[in-house]
Amino acid sequence: MRSEPAPGAVLLPGWLEPAAQLQLVAACREWARPPAGLHRVRMPTGGVMSVRMVSLGWHWYPYGYTRVAEDGAPVKPFPELLGELARRAVVEAYGDRAGEIAGATSYAPDTAIVNHYPHGAKMGLHQDRDERVDAPVVSLSLGDDCVFRLGNTETRTRPWTDLELRSGDLLVFGGPTRFAYHGVVRTLPGTADPALGLVGRLNVTVRQSGLSEQG
Repeated sequence: MRSEPAPGAVLLPGWLEPAAQLQLVAACREWARPPAGLHRVRMPTGGVMSVRMVSLGWHWYPYGYTRVAEDGAPVKPFPELLGELARRAVVEAYGDRAGEIAGATSYAPDTAIVNHYPHGAKMGLHQDRDERVDAPVVSLSLGDDCVFRLGNTETRTRPWTDLELRSGDLLVFGGPTRFAYHGVVRTLPGTADPALGLVGRLNVTVRQSGLSEQG
């Protein structure tokens, strides 16, 4: 059932049908291949993230974007498949209220990050602040369920809301919640549909960077 866990945040459970989930998992496997493939990110503090990720369109690094991937290869192009899904997601999430959400009516996604969460992986609370615009973020879940923490825009501490995201769920956050702290507290191993052939969880986040070739 559709819910709005925070102003500007919309959760649509089961938004992706099983066939579309299979298609997206297959696409993620292709995007994950080297060059410019799946990798672990080392933070400026020296720690290494427990998730593995691959960027599309623009390569994300802490804390910015470039056209060159971690291995020195050109970043893979942003797929039209994700562009179509993300634009439809924003329309269906906000509907007639799109005019109230910054960047929703002119949404033009051009970058995505695919995160793979193996068993035991998590992601600390963070803000998506490396984009030059405040257009909504589109998040799609595949595989294992997870506990997703949606916080506030000021601090990593409470108040926050914990959501259980399942395979096929769509979460869009923009407007007042666009810069909220958020993260994955834990995944729930073994909850994925075996038909997906996926171990762990995949999260595909699509964004509008607001970047030009000149940066």
